[in-house]
Amino acid sequence: MKQFLITAAGVFAGLMIFLVGVPLILVSLALGATTTPVPSRAVLELDLRNNLTDQAPQSPLAGFGRGSVAVMTIVETLRRAETDSHVKGLLVRLPEGGMEPGMADEIRQALKRFRASGKPVIAHSQGLYPGGVVTSTYMVGAASGELWMQPGASLQVTGLATEDLFLKRFFDKYGVTPQYEQRQEYKNAVNTFLYSDYTPEHREATLSWMTSVYGAGLAAAAADRKTDAAALQRTLEAGPYVAEDALRLKLIDRVGQVREAEQALLAKAGDNAEMVEFRDYAGGRTERRARGSDSIALIEAEGPILTGRDEGASPFVSNAAIYSDDLADAIQRATRAKSVKAIVLRVNSPGGSDTASEQILDAVRAAKAKGKPVVVSMSSYAASGGYWIASEASAIVAQPTTLTGSIGVFGGKFALGDALARFGVDVRQTDVGGPYTGAFNLAEPFTAPQRAAFSRWMDRIYANFLERVARGRNLPPERVAEIARGRVWTGAQARELGLVDELGGFYQAVERAKALAGLEGEVQIRRMTPMESPLEALERAMGVSAASVRTLAAAAWVFGDPRAEGLLDRAVEARLRSEGATVLAPTPIR
Repeated sequence: MKQFLITAAGVFAGLMIFLVGVPLILVSLALGATTTPVPSRAVLELDLRNNLTDQAPQSPLAGFGRGSVAVMTIVETLRRAETDSHVKGLLVRLPEGGMEPGMADEIRQALKRFRASGKPVIAHSQGLYPGGVVTSTYMVGAASGELWMQPGASLQVTGLATEDLFLKRFFDKYGVTPQYEQRQEYKNAVNTFLYSDYTPEHREATLSWMTSVYGAGLAAAAADRKTDAAALQRTLEAGPYVAEDALRLKLIDRVGQVREAEQALLAKAGDNAEMVEFRDYAGGRTERRARGSDSIALIEAEGPILTGRDEGASPFVSNAAIYSDDLADAIQRATRAKSVKAIVLRVNSPGGSDTASEQILDAVRAAKAKGKPVVVSMSSYAASGGYWIASEASAIVAQPTTLTGSIGVFGGKFALGDALARFGVDVRQTDVGGPYTGAFNLAEPFTAPQRAAFSRWMDRIYANFLERVARGRNLPPERVAEIARGRVWTGAQARELGLVDELGGFYQAVERAKALAGLEGEVQIRRMTPMESPLEALERAMGVSAASVRTLAAAAWVFGDPRAEGLLDRAVEARLRSEGATVLAPTPIR
């Protein structure tokens, strides 16, 4: 009976995927093949209140819904809209909280370029409240031609604060023993487990990047509003204010409702102008590239760095991560492509596996060896492993607020034996081999020899990191050792230290790549980011169970749809391979 219910569930899941998923994919493909006409007079509405990511999801199925918008989509779409005669203006809806500083910098630069084309921009806020780097949100609003606030809304841009949890006393109380090694004293990612307060180095590093980010945001906002940065800082820090007070103090340009902001832009656009959602306009683009023309490859990398390939369970969920096999393969494909003359690697990563980072860095080295410059464009952060993969690039371009560096490593374990024993749980280990074999057992702390061996291993990884930075940045090893130590720098600070070549955004990186490759004029940007096709995503979605795959195959036969049958053939083959079978024929025998 149990097996019958399991099989029935698989059959039901298979039928639902076939009857709902296949039509969904076919509809999406059909929609993607057409371009929605843009009104002759259009005002785009860009809503930044949803979740912001740096890059679009790699699975096409993860794009369904209205959950998030990608910064790279924003900057590329605004670049196109600058020269589109149908687009007459832009309305930006600001979030109520903070924005990641690097992403805010990129959007600010895109808005300024759009305004430079002569098209009006209004940013509208329904309130700015403490939470995250709210200065960055205000900075984006200041970059528009006009900054509006809803009547009675609150403007609370009074500074920048951060909080960290420290768990040492909790661990001491419940018998949890954290055992971690850090290289070096500024590598503070695990301080939350080891201490009950900031160490002097932790506090110093945190205040350093916060001061740099805060100052950069204020300076940019002051420049865009044509006022003195110190005066703006004094006024903002004396808040909070309501919208009417903010207008009186010239912190904003107008108090009004969203509807009124829309009407103002439509009036400027002319008769019969229409509001168009930014997503719809962005989705209507069809890129065409002349065969054989010179191009610059764009390869995007966002999230923690992991070894292997993206074999995620659900293609419907956007779970950004960098997989070393996928990213290295993409760089190698760009290296082999004759039309590609340079590569821009867009990085937004807090780090991850050192071995995965080294695999990606090796692909960067190989591209350079073939005469193809690799320019890294950093978004909100490119730290630890994120900087490792960038360290030997031909050039590095970062935003002033990009959190970068963190040249250091950490690792270790929790010894939970005492904590579990308090709940009547005993952990015992059996092992054979050398004394280091059981080092990472759950129950016991490291022995002295194990701790020493682990420490030597951490030293070796740290030394490897320093070596790559010294070689890639052409810095003396002793200088790298001095500025590394696990410390996080902002892009502006990193530029002064020689860890970054230039301050700017994505299109500055493209210009740098063009110069290094000796290209002039307009150059095609060829996106070569690892991406799933809709069919591949559907195959992954259909890998529910062997029973459901068989059901789908039968349904395809019943419906007599050759396209569905071909898709299902591929799904069945993939399923058989995943179960260890060797598929000799291109079409499995039913």
